[in-house]
Amino acid sequence: MSTTTTISTSYNGQDAGQIISRALFSASTLENNLISFKPNVKYKTILKRLSTGSLIQSADCDFSADSTINLDERELEVIKLKVNLQVCKDDFMDDYLALEMGASAHGDLPKSFSDFLIEEMRKKVANELETKIWQNTTDFDGFETLFANDGTVIDVTAIAIDAENVVAELAKVHAAIPVSLVTNPDTTIYVSQSVASAYVIALGGFAANGVGGSGSDAKGSQWYDGSSLSFAGIKVVVANGLSQGKMVATTKSNLFFGTSLMSDLNEVKVIDMENIDGSDNVRFIMKMTAGVQYAYGADVVYYA
Repeated sequence: MSTTTTISTSYNGQDAGQIISRALFSASTLENNLISFKPNVKYKTILKRLSTGSLIQSADCDFSADSTINLDERELEVIKLKVNLQVCKDDFMDDYLALEMGASAHGDLPKSFSDFLIEEMRKKVANELETKIWQNTTDFDGFETLFANDGTVIDVTAIAIDAENVVAELAKVHAAIPVSLVTNPDTTIYVSQSVASAYVIALGGFAANGVGGSGSDAKGSQWYDGSSLSFAGIKVVVANGLSQGKMVATTKSNLFFGTSLMSDLNEVKVIDMENIDGSDNVRFIMKMTAGVQYAYGADVVYYA
């Protein structure tokens, strides 16, 4: 299946010198290191898990070996992914970008277009990976699917969240977090965009939610400047790939993203096919591996 390139232009004079693409949401999970990375994974890697029984015992003069040590593992499997685009240089001959192709019949792809496409590919791949990490996709199971299929995960039933009930729903998630994790500085509540927006609005001033009419820091609806959020002392972060209305509470060290080389997520190879097969095609290629896994389901609260 070939790449379809559609060029619609009203060129009649000077180039405006700018190419614009549609906005993409930020790939917050990887860009902000919200989960742990497992690089250099070609196919599978092992997450080693260690647990012990109770350790303290009454002291006496003897050495008395006690307790239990359990060492087991979970597999993190990655799959190969690719991006293949092909552009024909002839498609630009009637466009204003033809001015960048040179006078020769052996023209180059317009540099401004090529540079912009490369950057757009990087952003779009990051955007799509953000969704794949969390949601159910055709490539690999995201965290939402893995959590839903694990009976050890702590489930909290979700309702439609808005600014009036978001504090109460966050409280349900907080109440379900295992006691051992509540004071762990690594514990994080991951929320979707919709939950984060409702929480920011709620803290902007709703007396019913206990923050008073003037809102957080007495700044009303203007209080939030993009700085960090928290709930009952636990970090709240926005995972843009989470499905709307969902939340996950666990530790960053419990969630893993596996890939080959981290640089593969940004590397775009450009191949001009003229010297290979004589065509006017230019190919843009990306290759990577990706997959997710978590260590302990019992350390995950899933609001869904």
